[in-house]
Parts: sequence; structure tokens; C-alpha cells
Amino acid sequence: AALDTFPVQQKAEFMRDFNQINTCGLDLKDAMQVAVDSETSRDFEPTIEGVTVGLSSGTSGNRGLFLASSSERAIWVAAVLQRILGWSFKKRKIAFFLRANSNLYSSVQSNFLTFEYFDLLKPIQEHLERIQKVQPHIVVGQPSLLVRLAHAQNDGRISIRPQRIFSVAEVLSDEDEALISLAFGIRVDQVYQCTEGLFGQTCAEGTLHLNEDWLIVEKEWLDDTRFIPIITDLKRESQPVIRYRMNDILHVGTCTCGSKMQAISRIEGRMDDVLELGGATIFPDFIRRAIVGAHPEITDYQVVQTSSHALTLFLPQEELWTAAAEALQTEIERHGASGVTMDRASQKIHDHGSKLRRIMTKKSG
Repeated sequence: AALDTFPVQQKAEFMRDFNQINTCGLDLKDAMQVAVDSETSRDFEPTIEGVTVGLSSGTSGNRGLFLASSSERAIWVAAVLQRILGWSFKKRKIAFFLRANSNLYSSVQSNFLTFEYFDLLKPIQEHLERIQKVQPHIVVGQPSLLVRLAHAQNDGRISIRPQRIFSVAEVLSDEDEALISLAFGIRVDQVYQCTEGLFGQTCAEGTLHLNEDWLIVEKEWLDDTRFIPIITDLKRESQPVIRYRMNDILHVGTCTCGSKMQAISRIEGRMDDVLELGGATIFPDFIRRAIVGAHPEITDYQVVQTSSHALTLFLPQEELWTAAAEALQTEIERHGASGVTMDRASQKIHDHGSKLRRIMTKKSG
């Protein structure tokens, strides 16, 4: 059948039809129990009938459940080694900062690769002491964590010399990338990896490319450069992913590396992060640039839309709040939004161990 005869599905439908979609004969309740028990006990070894079960972080409100058979795990490991870490017969240590481990990730371990899992739910001080002892060659983590490592490196609380740093899970902003890169003296690479699959990684030139040799990526265009990817994964058999609409906003890019696979200039954020404010639609990038552009010292901030005409702005430096708020108000009005009020937030909304969202909506009316 032609691909366009299949319906486009999102996480809600994918989970609702879990029992019919998965080819392993697994029941959603049983698989969910294994995943939840692993999260609670922090023991991520258990599988169900030999199948790895992964639980998405649920930043969009509903948690997804994803499967990987032993053959799919092997394919994933091969892809990670070939495209991300690179083959090497030198012994290397990987520091992997994650909310939840998985035997999918730990299957990368070999005689040449030591996999060190850092549980994001543990205190940062514990991580700093351990990473200093481990002295990893490769560090993988979300930008909010990598920024904390960069500050610790700059302050002399740690002294590590990684050869590679990979950003995962959150939006990597230009200001965070610059801070991390400067602290460690190397480029920050990106991996576009979700519970749904390994979708892309940066090439030797530093550009993110989608893995279109095993993915069919349909583009739902938002404007001339932004699109929402609709993914069909040709390698997933335990849980076929056919026309799965992601919640991410990607920007098309160009690259000189010679790869025919789609270059992505940036992952802007999630559709959940688009503000429908005062009668206007405002993409996260415009919000981000307005705030960061207000003063060179602004790198940490959070904007939360609380209603159709109200938002809050958090900034740790009180003396810079007015400048940032005025720049943001100007940007909002430039988009045609009117009657928008802005309050100062006293703290960020960010649970320990979860993804940091700098721009988010919590609309109540």
C-alpha cells in the first residue's frame, strides 16, 4: 500500500493502539508495569519477553512506551558506533547523563568502551565528584546539565578533558552551546535521539543530518524553513513506526559535507512551546532571541505562558529583568499581539532530573 494511505498518528493514538501495533504480542499494561517498576527501582535491566521497554519523559503530558527487540538493539548500537562515537580500538570512557538508563544504552559497552551511567535524579555534587574520578573521553547529556558541568569546569570544581561532547534531549540554544564549547575547548555535537528512535546526529562539519537511509521523513511545513517531521522508520519491527508525527519544530539547513541526507540548521523546540498569545502565534526562537539579545550577560531564563494574554519571565539577575521584559514585550507587539501582561517569576519550573524547557505554555484560559 502507498505510504499516504496510512493515517498520520501521534503519541496518543500510538499508545491507545499499542496492543494492535506491536508485533511481540505484548499488552500495554504489562509493558508499562515493567517500565514504571524500572524507573522506581532505578534498575533498568529488566526486559519483557526479551524486549527492552523504554518510557518517554512525558514533557508533553502523556508518557509514551517504546520497544526494542534484541536485533533492534544491535542495529542501534551499530548506528551509534558508526555515526556518533566512531570506531576505535582505543579504550574510551563515556559519561552518560540520563533521567533513566536502559539496557539499550548499556549495550554499547564493550572491551573498548566503558559506559558510565550518571542518574540525573542524584545530586549534582555527587556527579561532579564522580566525573572527576572517571575522567571521561566522551560526555553525553542534556544542555541544562552540560551548562552546570561547564560552570564547574570554569570554577575549578572539576577538571576534565573530554574529546567529544554530545547534547541530547533538550533544545541546544546558541548561548548554551557557546558556554559549553568555551569551557571545554571543543565543539558541542548533537544527537537527535528520542524514545521513538535515533533520528539524526551531527556530521564531521558539525551539521545535524536526519538518518534518511532508514527513515522516511515527511515534512509538515509551518513556514518556508520550519517543519514538523512525520517519521516512518524502516528498521523498527517490534513496534512499527509508520507516519508518526513528532512534536518537534525543525529548521531545514544546508551542509558542505556531501551527505544527501537532510541537513537541519536547528531544532527549535516543541509545538507545545509555540505561544498563542494575544491573538498572535509566536515561535520559540523569536522569544529566545529577544531575551538573550537584551543584554550579553543573559543566558539563563524561562518564559511561561499562563493564559491567552499573560506570561511570566524568570531571570536570575534581577537588575536585568526590566531590559529583558521590555525586549520581549517589543517582540510580542511586533508579532501583532496585544493586551499581554508580563509578571516576574521568582524561580524556574524545572523538576530535578527532568528536561528543562526555557519556553513553555501552561495556559489556563
